[in-house]
Amino acid sequence: MKVVLLLAGVYNLVWGGIVVLAPGWSFGVLGVDPDALDAMTLAIWQCVGMIVGMYGIGYLVAARNPIRHWPIVLVGFLGKVFGPIGFAKAVFVDEIFPLRFGWTIVTNDLIWWIPFAMMLVCAWRHHQTDRRNGIGEGSDG
Repeated sequence: MKVVLLLAGVYNLVWGGIVVLAPGWSFGVLGVDPDALDAMTLAIWQCVGMIVGMYGIGYLVAARNPIRHWPIVLVGFLGKVFGPIGFAKAVFVDEIFPLRFGWTIVTNDLIWWIPFAMMLVCAWRHHQTDRRNGIGEGSDG
């Protein structure tokens, strides 16, 4: 669990940093001419990069004790579930993103679903065991 969160933390910090510092680069890699984008689009993309980078910090904190910091893992997991849903809507309903932008969904979201879900199940089981043993009653446990 710790290794996964360390990897997720570093990945998110690197990806977020690149997007903040060079927002047009990722568009270019995916075949979208960054010069054709307006300043607001690039600024919003930089905000996405900042959010992704902040998740990275959270994952690095959670890596110290994934069971205790399960809420950080949960928030990250939910973002990794809802992000692809929003992407699918943007591609198939609103038609504002090209499908090839889905590669960012694979690396930013989909590959993390199983390990994050497994961490949450492990944390849930741990807290259920504590509850059965009377540990943590009246506290965050």
